[in-house]
Amino acid sequence: MAEHAARRCCLGWDFSTQQVKVVAVDAELNVFYEDSVLFDRDLLEFGTQGGVHVHEDGLTVTSPVLMWVQALDIILEKMKASGFDFSQVLALSGAGQQHGSVYWKAGASQVLTSLSPDLLLHEQLQACFSIRDCPVWMDSSTTAQCRQLEATVGGAQALSCLTGSRAYERFTGNQIAKLYQQNPEAYSHTERISLVSSFAASLFLGSYSPIDYSDGSGMNLLRIQDKVWSQACLGACAPHLEEKLGLPVPSCSVVGAISSYFVQRYGFPPGCKVVAFTGDNPASLAGMRLEEGDIAVSLGTSDTLFLWLQEPTPTLEGHIFCNPVDPQHYMALLCFKNGSLMREKIRDELASSSWSEFSKALQSTEMGNSGNLGFYFDVMEITPEIIGRHRFSAENHECLRQRFWPLEEHLTTETSCRCWQMCLAPQCMS
Repeated sequence: MAEHAARRCCLGWDFSTQQVKVVAVDAELNVFYEDSVLFDRDLLEFGTQGGVHVHEDGLTVTSPVLMWVQALDIILEKMKASGFDFSQVLALSGAGQQHGSVYWKAGASQVLTSLSPDLLLHEQLQACFSIRDCPVWMDSSTTAQCRQLEATVGGAQALSCLTGSRAYERFTGNQIAKLYQQNPEAYSHTERISLVSSFAASLFLGSYSPIDYSDGSGMNLLRIQDKVWSQACLGACAPHLEEKLGLPVPSCSVVGAISSYFVQRYGFPPGCKVVAFTGDNPASLAGMRLEEGDIAVSLGTSDTLFLWLQEPTPTLEGHIFCNPVDPQHYMALLCFKNGSLMREKIRDELASSSWSEFSKALQSTEMGNSGNLGFYFDVMEITPEIIGRHRFSAENHECLRQRFWPLEEHLTTETSCRCWQMCLAPQCMS
């Protein structure tokens, strides 16, 4: 009996920029199973780099929605082949990259509720999306829509006080506004708009999962004080938007039982609960078990700094989200777009694509790099809004040459540069 009880578990899913990952956690909070699918490595047919498609304008960034679905298929089939006992799964939940949006085509809900256990998900959902390449958090193409939204509600600070953030290009409301303005036919054919998190939960539910308060805070649409959609913001973005979004729910809500598809194909118990999925940043706050006064730094595809708040004080920089653990409280967040992909690019250019070589370089260079400092923004940064690679000498003079420090020459030949210990290579220090 004890052995049987020890096998009972919950599954946690992560639909991130570069991969889909699963962990199984038992009653003692031990992780006893984990697996992942890396998009660039395991799903080459989609042609992504870093899990995304960067378009010719350098601003538009999207990901194929069916890539995410197929990655889920692959992981579940691997779990099944390994003998994983799905019958012991009591509940599941997960996280998704924030701000990304999925557009379900009219009729998709009927397909979700009538999935055949004889076929994989991606085989049955091919025709279920109004657009197949979805805008994600790295997109910076909606500046015009941002200015329109701010003007509608009385300015950037007014919008921040209402929704927790001034208008940001990656925020979902502005992405929806762009779709409506540039592709009204696709918008009119859309019956439901999900965030990546609620999209993933919908796959497990076999019906549309609601957006949770915390991830919904990253849309420029949710009134963070009373947790309802702002009618002014909805109207500024697109018509009939509220019915396409559905009502938001607390982040810890049980949104339903698992779809019969997973019961029949994989052996999940019919009573397996699906808890609302949330954004990856709110999930990090919950997973780190932060309390008021704590600050956490996350180094990933994007780098973030976040903390628990009791009372929000929105400003023109950074974000205030509804707290995923306590809906009466909040979380503050700063996000930096040029994270791990930027670090990996510098590693590839100057250290033969090797973190080991990079680590040797850091260890062989004087701490502080003699006062020289570099900032590396190959894509438009969020805070501050800047692009390009900027290097400064100890005298605070910017050098415009591609390589101006002796240490960069040294890094190329002997892979040595201590100054990047903080800003370029946290992975190699762990």
